[in-house]
Amino acid sequence: MNPSAKGWIKKLLQEYSALPKKEKAHTLDEFYHNLKTCGFIYGTNFHTLFNQVEKDGYSHDELCKINIILSFLFIHEYHQFEEDFIESVIDFYNIVDDYKSSFFEELFMGKKKSYDLLESMINKRIAIDDNVITKNFNYFITNTLLFVDVLAYEKYLHSGAVSDAYLHTMESSIETIIFAALDLKTEKSQYDESLIKLFEASFRYDHRVRLHYSEVIVHITHPLTKQYIVDLVCMTFWSDKIIDEQERTFLNQLAHDLHISKGTILKATDDIHQYYTTHKDDIKLLKSQNMVQSFYENSSNMVSKLITRNKKRLSKELQESKELMLLLSQSTVRNLSDEEQKKVKDQLLDIFKTIPSLAIFMLPGGMLLLPFVIKFIPNILPSGFDDNRVDE
Repeated sequence: MNPSAKGWIKKLLQEYSALPKKEKAHTLDEFYHNLKTCGFIYGTNFHTLFNQVEKDGYSHDELCKINIILSFLFIHEYHQFEEDFIESVIDFYNIVDDYKSSFFEELFMGKKKSYDLLESMINKRIAIDDNVITKNFNYFITNTLLFVDVLAYEKYLHSGAVSDAYLHTMESSIETIIFAALDLKTEKSQYDESLIKLFEASFRYDHRVRLHYSEVIVHITHPLTKQYIVDLVCMTFWSDKIIDEQERTFLNQLAHDLHISKGTILKATDDIHQYYTTHKDDIKLLKSQNMVQSFYENSSNMVSKLITRNKKRLSKELQESKELMLLLSQSTVRNLSDEEQKKVKDQLLDIFKTIPSLAIFMLPGGMLLLPFVIKFIPNILPSGFDDNRVDE
């Protein structure tokens, strides 16, 4: 299954339906806890829900797409709703005005409810920011807030509707409590400052007036929403890896106001510590990269994935272009002239036109990614192409 190619949802559901029933039977608490351990709740996914799909080299955003579909599917089956699953998710997103106007409006123009339509919706929902340079920054918190979609979908299945006011209230509640927690810190670390900017950039609504804690806490009644709020607060307190007395007081008050046990708070703090400790080298927010470093890594990873998935076809196309092969070979031992570099770029772009999944290089700004392409090309050509090649 390739979550970045057409047909992935149908393939995913086919693989899921083949699983034994015992592997699908879980409680709501198990469901939520597993969403934390796989990273969906925290915004960076490292494996799939209940490991129902092998990771198989998927990127974080591909795992995120798989997990949001598996989450919707779990809610749909857990409550035993009879409505067709695909149609129910499409209808859910269709009736949410803010989503429809901001992300999906053009998708509903003359399209029937189908796997293809849902794939387009999920692609847009996960990759909200198409700017490859800034995506790293918005991605972390934007995808943390995806669990709001799961909670809203459950409400839709129960009531047949989800109002704009419901989502606005939920987001206002999250914003108010998170910033109340952040306000406790008189001295904010780079992590705290980054987190504040990410939250502010990721909320869908323009909250001109921040509500008071006492105004929003009364609206939080759903058990999973309570756990979710607690986990988001723990994310804000994690920066120094120590919950100080003031932060502990806030968490205890939150537990009291949400009518949950202090054991739930202790588990939430243990879970965030375990997750961030395990994945500290793989979560961009924790690596304190500047924009240039983030752009390089994000672009490099994307090119690597595209090249790997098109290895055979790209290798064949390259070998059939004798002039390009000659120039690429010479580039390993000398610097190409400006004219030669232009030939390489033009001929590479001609090749990309024949491989649909490499169309990203044809978009505005795509030329900036060509150096990354050339970096990976020696790995897909015959060993004689690079005299200094070392097999690892």
